[in-house]
Amino acid sequence: MFATLALIFTYVEVLIPVNLGVPGVKLGLANLVIILALYNMNFKYAFTINLIRIVLSGLLFSGVFAMLYSLAGGICSLLVMWLLKKSGRFSLIGVSMAAAVAHNFGQLLTAALMVSNIRLFIYYPVLVFSGIIAGIGIGIFAFFVNRKLPPELF
Repeated sequence: MFATLALIFTYVEVLIPVNLGVPGVKLGLANLVIILALYNMNFKYAFTINLIRIVLSGLLFSGVFAMLYSLAGGICSLLVMWLLKKSGRFSLIGVSMAAAVAHNFGQLLTAALMVSNIRLFIYYPVLVFSGIIAGIGIGIFAFFVNRKLPPELF
């Protein structure tokens, strides 16, 4: 159910045009599902949901190369979420924000390695800023949704 919801959010995001002049700027709607899975289930479930979403969205909407970028970003993002949550020092909103920035870093690193050009990191400040804004937004939404979710759902 959660993988399906994450896939739907990914599809909705594909339909929303975001053009800030820098490739890769997105809202990260599917991250809502991943962070809720991490907080209410565990790392293994969150990882599995994320992997299913990335593979299916790559096959259905974007292709193999985009799938590789999403996989790199998704792994970086989930690892950061897990580590920060585990530390107990960060709010759900802070975890979401850091995860969004980590996702952008993972994707940019993958792109730089694929084209053998570290100069792609010139886009990183814009991606950090957009990641902070999107991460805070998703984090706030996740905070309120998490408070309303019935425990028996998990």
